[in-house]
Amino acid sequence: MSEETNKRLALITGAGRGIGRAIAERLGADGYKVICVSKSPGSCGSAAEAINAAGGEAVAYPVDVADSAAVRTLCEQVLEEQGTVDILINNAGITRDNLLFRMGEADWDAVLQTNLTSCFTFTKYLARPMTRTRWGRIINITSVVGIMGNAGQANYAAAKAGMIGFTKSLAKEFAARKITVNAVAPGFIQTDMTAELGDEARENITKFVPLKRLGTVEDIAGITAFLVSDEASYITGQVFTVDGGMVM
Repeated sequence: MSEETNKRLALITGAGRGIGRAIAERLGADGYKVICVSKSPGSCGSAAEAINAAGGEAVAYPVDVADSAAVRTLCEQVLEEQGTVDILINNAGITRDNLLFRMGEADWDAVLQTNLTSCFTFTKYLARPMTRTRWGRIINITSVVGIMGNAGQANYAAAKAGMIGFTKSLAKEFAARKITVNAVAPGFIQTDMTAELGDEARENITKFVPLKRLGTVEDIAGITAFLVSDEASYITGQVFTVDGGMVM
């Protein structure tokens, strides 16, 4: 752990469970100060407590990331109380799957607002201090579905593909200020979301994965920890698929 790492503050959305929590716990273990954000006060509070209990330093800020006004207020509060955010991990996401003709507008809007618009809002209000310090890391957790599409997930695929375009555009905008912006695209990862698929569905999915297993949340946390480090200072605008070789 370097002295610089110990001073840096990382905010992770969707940190209450799954991939987001794994990233928060990994960064906490690596010596970063961590802000855990999720809709549920209990889940983000639990994540922060776990990090603190393990010897790290974390605080929890509950907010509905789909509420842009509430996100702006939260960002202002964080900057007032913490001074700056050095690392932003846009991870929060939901699914509302259905075939297009059966998909309601509310399900389309909810997924786009939660998965994509929240990235815009958090980045807009937290990246400006990074431009002043001329150092920053922004990681957007997208999905292989945003690259390859998936029947019944038009809303989710559109949001995740949008995150990729957002990542590349911001990488070009922020490069002069020494802020890197990258995306991580998980494949099928063992989380609460994939647990709902059932054993048969998971077995069918595994057939299309060359490494013949589902990924773990630690797989995603590991590459994220690398991308926010000083070792990744010459990497920006990239999409890293962590999918066991499925998309290739």
